[in-house]
Order: sequence, then structure tokens, then C-alpha cells
Amino acid sequence: MNKSNETTDRLDEMRQRYPEKFVSEDKIFANIHRGDRIFIHTACGEPQYLVSALVRYVESNPKAFFDTEIYHVWTLGVAPYTDEKFKSNFRSNSFFIGNNARKAVNEGLADYTPVFLSKVPDLFRRGLVPLEVALIQTSPPDEHGYMSLGISIDIVKAALENASLVIAQVNSNMPRTHGDGFIHIGDIDFVVPHDEPLLEYGDSISDGISQKIGEYVSHIVQDGDTIQVGYGSIPNAILTHLSNKKDLGVHTELISDGIVDLIKKGVITNKKKTLNKGKTVASFCMGHKETYDFINDNPSIEFRVVDYTNNPSIIAQHEKMVAINSALEIDLTGQSTAESLGTTFYSGIGGQADFMRGAVFAKYGKTILAMQSTAENGTISRIVPMLSQGAGVSLLRGDLQYVVTENGIAYLHGKNIRERAMQLISIAHPKFKPWLLQEAKKLNLIYRDQAFIEGKKGEYPEYLETYRTTKTGIEILLRPVRISDEPLVKDLFYSLSDRSMYRRFISVRKDMPHERLQDFVVIDYTKEMVILAVLEEGEKTTILGIGQYGIDEISHTSEISFVIRESYQGNGVGTELINYLTLLAKKQGLHGFTAEVLAENRPMLALFEKMDFDMEKKLIGGVYELKMMFRRRTE
Repeated sequence: MNKSNETTDRLDEMRQRYPEKFVSEDKIFANIHRGDRIFIHTACGEPQYLVSALVRYVESNPKAFFDTEIYHVWTLGVAPYTDEKFKSNFRSNSFFIGNNARKAVNEGLADYTPVFLSKVPDLFRRGLVPLEVALIQTSPPDEHGYMSLGISIDIVKAALENASLVIAQVNSNMPRTHGDGFIHIGDIDFVVPHDEPLLEYGDSISDGISQKIGEYVSHIVQDGDTIQVGYGSIPNAILTHLSNKKDLGVHTELISDGIVDLIKKGVITNKKKTLNKGKTVASFCMGHKETYDFINDNPSIEFRVVDYTNNPSIIAQHEKMVAINSALEIDLTGQSTAESLGTTFYSGIGGQADFMRGAVFAKYGKTILAMQSTAENGTISRIVPMLSQGAGVSLLRGDLQYVVTENGIAYLHGKNIRERAMQLISIAHPKFKPWLLQEAKKLNLIYRDQAFIEGKKGEYPEYLETYRTTKTGIEILLRPVRISDEPLVKDLFYSLSDRSMYRRFISVRKDMPHERLQDFVVIDYTKEMVILAVLEEGEKTTILGIGQYGIDEISHTSEISFVIRESYQGNGVGTELINYLTLLAKKQGLHGFTAEVLAENRPMLALFEKMDFDMEKKLIGGVYELKMMFRRRTE
């Protein structure tokens, strides 16, 4: 027997067993009264036919009921009840604003209720938001009479359990999913059989900017992490870049096409999850038919109620929990909004805060805010001095650890306001950096004398980043200095003994104030180069050494100098630094280096002498003046 015939036979059987549930639509909707509160199934689970039938009933019976309130989380499909001609019949009230309701909400024709998504079921249970009617969509009943809520369990289970009247559109296209989403036909008041394609959600094609953000985020996510990822082009790009990871777990509110792709590739195994080991846990799904087919009757995927998936105390129990979300705007102190653009309501609190807060308190947890640095075709910066007036603060300063744009990664956890501001300015779009610096100075967020080089000369040359392994096996990142590296550079210099400081500066220097540090971190990359040897240990970054050269335009050579953290001297860090500086200098067409080295600084002299230079030494007053020309190789 094929599936279609089996479904028809089962519905016929249920029709005979429960004839009172299979009545005409007019009789069903006649049970709705004026002032009733009606819940509609979430997102791609919306019963489109049932919603349209309800509106048709009102059009045919304009005085059937008035002032009903429509509750929903996110409307992706039909929303005719927001039409102004039905304003006396329906009033929409969203817990999360979708495209179809946004205009109505901001024109005062519909309502928005801000609430953590995890707490919505509690509103229903406590009667703070009483429900009279629930319009849901289910799979056909099985031989035991159980139907599945399919791709959307979230707050739907709580809504139907607390509504006085439950009307179900039974759709054979709805997947039968494992977890909390089963409901017996005996608990349904009315059944409307109607097959139609489920709503599909297609992430927009990821552009180059989204792909760059995805690449950066992939550097933060590690093998064995349990992840939560939101929706949209940026999360889609992030998931694409996780294909080389191993044994990822998933505890999320949303399953998307990208999550399913990683399951199929064997990247997501859930083997190392703390809770629900071996299971991908979610609350709803938004994707395409291929994804819906994959989750159908798939025991490796469990759909749980949202007060479980989004409960911060549950999320926090997952070791290595990584919450990845996005925002509309973030200010230089680390506050962000995902719900409103100034006074314009855009989306809602949703589950973002639930997951970010839970991940903050998880053992080895991480929070990542991934966002494009600009909006409106590059005309507006999403990184701003302070959030726009009227914006809702979705995430507090303490919720954020990593912020990622297409321009890099800013790590805010444990940073003071000045350091945060400089980190965020460093990943802003280059054309907005001067403005952000000036505004930050006005707000006393950063040093008032903070230097900055505008334009291409000051743009961070990310392409120069490279990894090297020293002779003793230490893996280091060699990269150009950033304007936000001042605290790390200061830490390096203050770790040095007086002797090392004297050797580096050939002067009795004991202090390294902000004014002096700027010379090392604010540079014109076309005229000088400062390379850091960085040791990355989890979330901790330590500078092991710093090397630099400045170009003499007359001789077309450059003066080179560097210093290595004392505890790492003799490990080959200096050799890797000078080799890389030499490579960069040659690529710029320079003829060689010059340097001044104290005669007693034998280690530095020995390092220069072993390089492939034609060297001239001149000893003057205890200081060697070195001229080290690059050798021309002949084939």
C-alpha cells in the first residue's frame, strides 16, 4: 500500500471513530467568538490553508466575530489578517516580528510582545496570555491515533495544551518527527484534512562578505564543540565553513539546511555532547523539502519544546557550548541590538539571549556575534559609538565574547571599555574607522590622543598572516600589528628585564607609556612593517616577539629591530621573525637591512650573522652599525 492510500485509509478510519471532529469549516469556525485569542503554528509550520479558510469565513460572515487577537512567533506565510480591511476582526500580536507583520507593527496596526522565547510557554500555562483557539498543522495520525507537530514544536505544544479549542490541518507533507511533538487525535477538537506543500525558507546566497565572516568564525569553532546557529546568509556561510570540523554536536532552536548538510557529511555526530549524546536537538526547522524529508522519522534528531532547548540552565550544562548569532547594530562598549533599528521594531528578543547567556555560563563555552560591518549597501556602519536612541538592548556587554565581521575578529571577554572600543574599531569598515575614533574620543572611551592612519596606508594587511613552527616545535602566528594590539605589546615590553630593554633600545628605558606604544601599533604599512610572533592558547593570546623595519626611501633599505620574550629566547622565535621580515622586505624590492646592535649583545649578532646577508660591521662606541644587503641569487 502506498503512503497516500495509507493516509487516506487511516483518516477514513479516524473519521468513523471521531465523526464529530470532521465537520464543515463553517461549523468549525462558528466556535470562535468575539474577543478570542487565536494562536497560529510557527514559521514554516503555519497551516496556510487553515489560516486562509478562517479569513474566507470572516469575509463571508463579516459579523461572525470581532476583536480576536492573533498570536504567533514568526509568520513566514500568508497573513491576511494584518490587512487593514480586517482591523475590526483581527489584531495581530507577535512574539517575534516577521516580514509580513513588520509594517503593521510599526504603523500601530499590530502589536509586538517582547519576551524571551523560552518563557512564552510559561505565559500560556500561567494564563498571563490565555488562549481560546489554536490553529496547528500536523502529520496524519498513525495506527494509534498519534499525530506529529512535525517541523515546529517550539511554543506550539504549550499553546495547544492550554487552548480551549484546537483545530488541526492534517497534511501528509508534514514530517513525523521524534521528541516532544506527538499529540493524540483525541485531544484535537476539529480536523481539517488538506495537503499542500510546506512553507520553505531559503537562506539568501552567501556573498563574499558572508563567506569571509564564515571563515573567521570557523577559526573559533573547535572539534567536539556543541553549536547553536541562527538563520540567514551569514549563519549559512558559517555552517559551510565548518565542513572540516569533527564530531560537532547540535543543541539549537533552529535546524536549517546547513545543519542537515553537516549531518550528512558526518561533521555533526553529537558523540561528544554533554546532554542528549548522539542526538541533534532542536525546537523547529526552517529549510527546503529535502531537509524535511531527511528529518522525517529520523531518530537521530529530536524536536523538543522551546522551554527545554532555550532554557539557559540547560544550555549551560553543555561543555564547549558555542552560541553563534547576529545583530543589527553593536556599540563600542559591546551592547548590541537584534530587535530594533532605533525606534523601528524589526524582529524580537527571540532565543538569541537565551543561548548567548547559557553559553556564557557553560564550561568552556563561547559566544560569537557574527555580523556584516555595514548596512544599506555600505552606507551605514553597524558598529556605532552608542546604540541608536530607542534601540532595544538584546545582548548586554557581559554576553559577548567574540565579535566577527568581514574585517576580522574582536575578542571582548575580560577587556575594559577602552580595549573593547579599539577592538571593535579595528574590525569596522575602513571608511568608518576615522569617524568611530573621533566619536570614541568625544565619549572618553579611548585615549584622546589616539593616533590613526586613514585610507589604504592604514588598512590591516590580513594577507600577510602566516603560521610557522619553530625549531623546538612551537607553532606561532606571524602577523602584522593591529591598532588594537597596544595592551599585548605593552605586556611584552613590561615582561622584559632591564638588560633586555637596554639591548633593544640602547638606552636606560624603564617605561613604555601609551604615547610610545603608539609608535609600534599605529603604522603606515606602506612605509614600515611591524610583525608580531603570536602564541594562541585557546582564548589567550601572548606576543612572543616583535620585529619591525622602517623604509629609508633614499637608500631603499630598511632599519630592522626586534625583541623576543625572555622565557622564549633560544626557541627559534627570532629566527622565524627575521626570516619573515626578510621575505616581506624582498617582496617590497628593498636592497637590505641596517641595524644598530650593542657589542655585548652576542645572541642578536649571531642571529644576523647566520642569515644569508652580505654583512658589513662597524664598531663605534660599543655599538655595531650593521649593513646587511640581500644576496642576489644567480641561476
